[in-house]
Amino acid sequence: MSNLSAPALLVGRILIAAIFLISGFGKLMDPAGTAGYMSSVGLPGILVWPTIVVELLGGILIVVGYQTRIVALILAAFTLVAGLLFHLQPADMGQMINFWKNIAIVGGFLFLFAGGPGPLSIDRR
Repeated sequence: MSNLSAPALLVGRILIAAIFLISGFGKLMDPAGTAGYMSSVGLPGILVWPTIVVELLGGILIVVGYQTRIVALILAAFTLVAGLLFHLQPADMGQMINFWKNIAIVGGFLFLFAGGPGPLSIDRR
């Protein structure tokens, strides 16, 4: 591993987790609004609470590199389902861009699953 690989893996984990930490915190600050949005696509609004837990806890675990491979698979599945439910709208280019961003995030998590978190992680200690 090159001298830059370990810090690059840590920064990569932080960057991919950031969207989940920011999103989870936003949902925590307005659970009613998020529940309403979820209801608008036919999901029970009560799912806002497990969603918040998955986003915040998953984001934290990815950053610190604990149970990274398992969490990466969980977040990959979560992101794929979210993309399919909320963003797969071929008539809306903005939503399709979000859909493909979700697919790219899934790809990032599959890389993390396959390669592991790197040496700067709890998993490697």
